[in-house]
Amino acid sequence: MPPKPSDLAFVPFVSVENMMKLVHRIGIEPMLEGIAAYIEEDFRRWDLFDKTPRIASHSREGVIELMPTSDGEVYGFKYVNGHPKNTAEGLQTVTAFGLLATVDTGYPVLLSEMTVLTALRTAATSAMVARHLAPKGARTMAMIGNGAQSEFQALAMRVICGIDRLRLYDIDRAATDKVMRNLAGYGFTLEPCATPEEAIEGAQIITTCTADKQFATILTENMIGTGVHINAIGGDCPGKTELHPGILSRADVFVEYPPQTRVEGEIQQMPADFPVIEMWQVITGAAPGRTGPDRITLFDGVGFAIEDFSALRYVRDQLDETGLYQNLDMIADPDDPRDLFGMVARAGG
Repeated sequence: MPPKPSDLAFVPFVSVENMMKLVHRIGIEPMLEGIAAYIEEDFRRWDLFDKTPRIASHSREGVIELMPTSDGEVYGFKYVNGHPKNTAEGLQTVTAFGLLATVDTGYPVLLSEMTVLTALRTAATSAMVARHLAPKGARTMAMIGNGAQSEFQALAMRVICGIDRLRLYDIDRAATDKVMRNLAGYGFTLEPCATPEEAIEGAQIITTCTADKQFATILTENMIGTGVHINAIGGDCPGKTELHPGILSRADVFVEYPPQTRVEGEIQQMPADFPVIEMWQVITGAAPGRTGPDRITLFDGVGFAIEDFSALRYVRDQLDETGLYQNLDMIADPDDPRDLFGMVARAGG
């Protein structure tokens, strides 16, 4: 619902503390389901949205990006960074915040942390896509790269797709041990593995999510058999990939927004006319998803602004019931809209 005019001077702000309270109030798995439903709903109305590749400022250390979109009634953007070196310095690789505003006034109506929310929406997107593309009856997922996103991915795949067995690999065994501790008690069978090859044995879904900003080959062509779904979410900027191009050549490749993915995703390795299918087309029935049990499906997920818009929309819809926000005095509100100076001058008296 749009805000009342009397409320426009204050902007609801969801802090990290309140976002964590929201997760516990709703429950992490129901929240992942809810965000996934909002994302799928917005993918079904894809044509309504303004769409542009994210605006990126790259440096040797990482990237800072803005991700804007609008459905014609509400405008949203996310600020996000990606700095793989941060982990060694005790900092987060990814931090983010986001904003929603009404198109008719331009006034912001929500400001939120999005470091936690981005992890939730990324996992929700992966599982929503896997529900459309993964083999029927999939129960086992290999998780290659056991960093900050791993537990969210696992829980989303559990509640949305029915995954209950995880085979885990990371070059840093401490990262795998962290996932084992965090997911104990969630009903998974957890299996630490010594190599990527071991991890993918028997897995119907393979998720790759590594952090290093480089052209890497986490999965080689000869490692991938028929009938699997690959959830490739680690390659998310120019110069960073995880898969051998031979895998892409054998797979049916699904993306969010091709103009962005061709620059940032796994398909940056491929010719400009390499064929891909947009996920909104699968969700609306305009294009097929998995066409046979022996097909390799590959989601080249880089994260797109509409997913952030959906996640922010979900959070905003929880505020009235939960009250988990603060009002920020962000908007100047003079008695006479033309007399901004007078408001400032009187404040000194």
